[in-house]
Amino acid sequence: MNTPEIYRIADPAALAAASVSGAYEGEAHDRADGFIHCSSLDQIAGTLEAHYAGAARIAVAVIDAGALGDTLKWEASRGGELFPHIYGPLPFSAVRAVHLITRTQDGWRLPQELCT
Repeated sequence: MNTPEIYRIADPAALAAASVSGAYEGEAHDRADGFIHCSSLDQIAGTLEAHYAGAARIAVAVIDAGALGDTLKWEASRGGELFPHIYGPLPFSAVRAVHLITRTQDGWRLPQELCT
């Protein structure tokens, strides 16, 4: 599977720290699974609902998939659908943008760029 961009939903503080250190190592659930979980554009809304329903504010990093080389693998996950996984640290230089989003009583308020 080939796509120019993938997306990482993360704690805003973790992404801010990665912008300083130069690499994002993932969070506890990533380290437990051995890879950094990501989504395609079409998967963002489902991932937010499935894994971040209790959060009020989250960050979404837009990642240049081509900059990841062999560390990017597309693997079956939720419902057998292929999801992008990064094996190893994410170099912050591959991050094109970071969006801070909030949850309202009607759901996540996504910027137009992240809507499908």
